[in-house]
Amino acid sequence: MTAQFSIEWSFSTDMRFDVLTIFPQYFDVLNESLLGKAIEGGKFDVNIVNIRDYSKDKHLKTDDTPYGGGAGMVMTPDPIVSAIESVDSKHEAWRIYMSPRGTRLNQAKVESLAKEKRILILCGDYEGVDQRALDMCIDEELSIGDYVLTGGELPALVTINCVARYIDGVLGSDESTKEESFSNGLLEYPQYTRPEVYRGYSVPDVLLGGNHKDIEKWRLEKSLEVTMKNRPDLFENTDLGKFLPTKKRKRNR
Repeated sequence: MTAQFSIEWSFSTDMRFDVLTIFPQYFDVLNESLLGKAIEGGKFDVNIVNIRDYSKDKHLKTDDTPYGGGAGMVMTPDPIVSAIESVDSKHEAWRIYMSPRGTRLNQAKVESLAKEKRILILCGDYEGVDQRALDMCIDEELSIGDYVLTGGELPALVTINCVARYIDGVLGSDESTKEESFSNGLLEYPQYTRPEVYRGYSVPDVLLGGNHKDIEKWRLEKSLEVTMKNRPDLFENTDLGKFLPTKKRKRNR
């Protein structure tokens, strides 16, 4: 069965996202900004598939009441399984279901996903997805945080955005991902640009002096300061010893 309303941006690349949703218009934002330019430039592909196209119901219904009772509706398995089998018949993609009960998406996970050649993302809505569809088709459940949203579309966009940034050429420079938050276990230092003084607030003198060692030291100190203030939990998994200056040994003559 061919999806009648799937949206595909394809420019022959090595990285592809397949996104299954009942709200395909949600992903129009991918046409904008850096990601839109990257897709148009052939850095990666996105294929948006409408799950409703695989419903056998005359009204294209994709949900029903839950067994055992309870509030809300549950997405039925057949349209989801049929859509996945059509899009990824040989199970070549790493298949993800966006869910608040899933593994937490963090920087390490983002970098791991960026190594995949193909990622399929299932967006659940209502009270969730029939477990049988997940057991049959999904490799991993993924969460973007300890809170609940109305659907999986926004988490899917967050995941695509995070992962796409690590695809060669998307940001224009590989250096862009090396000194940002979480790249070294810390939060990023403050950034400044022109004008030098704005409403009485000045750019720190060290950033104007041109001494790269002093700038590097200042940025590290500020990263440590911001991390301690906003995310002290990050220090639990960060080796602070790597940020200490190393003493050069004197050569014996």
